[in-house]
Amino acid sequence: MEQKQRREYLIKRLLSEDPRYSGVRLPDGEDERKDLLRSLMNVRMPAPVDAEYLRVEGEYLREETRKKGVTKLSDLDFSNEGICVWQGDITTLECGAIVNAANSQLLGCFVPLHKCIDNCIHSAAGLMLRNRCDEIMKKQGHEEPAGAAKITPAYNLPCGHVIHTVGPVVTGRLTKRHEELLASCYTSCLKIAEENGIKSIAFCCISTGVFMFPNQRAAEIAVATVKDYLKEHDGIEKVVFNVFKDIDLEIYDRLLNR
Repeated sequence: MEQKQRREYLIKRLLSEDPRYSGVRLPDGEDERKDLLRSLMNVRMPAPVDAEYLRVEGEYLREETRKKGVTKLSDLDFSNEGICVWQGDITTLECGAIVNAANSQLLGCFVPLHKCIDNCIHSAAGLMLRNRCDEIMKKQGHEEPAGAAKITPAYNLPCGHVIHTVGPVVTGRLTKRHEELLASCYTSCLKIAEENGIKSIAFCCISTGVFMFPNQRAAEIAVATVKDYLKEHDGIEKVVFNVFKDIDLEIYDRLLNR
């Protein structure tokens, strides 16, 4: 199959799962079809997926990532004590694990085409990531608390694993408890990575954005917590602070190079 055929196959398969989609027609444009496929993946509840769908989905998603361009750790500068800041698409990074800023359901973002990192990671990984998270949450029996971490395979992402952590939501004044929970996110992710033999990890800017943690203070906590952990543990060899916004790039550059 070519990429166009894979996309059409996946759309039709997902549409066929729900009778409410019976009147949905495939749009003509390539971008519109890409958006439709991603939207269908975003809203799909955890459910079994057959091998043929997974095969085609894997071929499709890996090719989409290849076209975006995969970044290897060897492309980055870790001269600063094994730490670097990198502005790019975390779903294209080839490393031991990437960190997902999840919500307490730990099932990914269900809002079609939402630009949050949770949505982006699940969209690029494929349906099995949500299914695996659902297994974890059903076994746990309650929502994921802020500051903890869970690990899953990365499925169709170029990294080896995804580590999911729920950051604190800041409503009103920033408190000491918010800061403690954010630090716990970083520590929990590093611990679970080390426990699983992972040597490299890429962090997103946990709790900033819609969780409203101030960017400057979040970065200060992230850098301090990671540096303290690396001083006391030798299992993690490389840490990437992945940023999206220019302001975060400037903040991390200042903190790491002052």
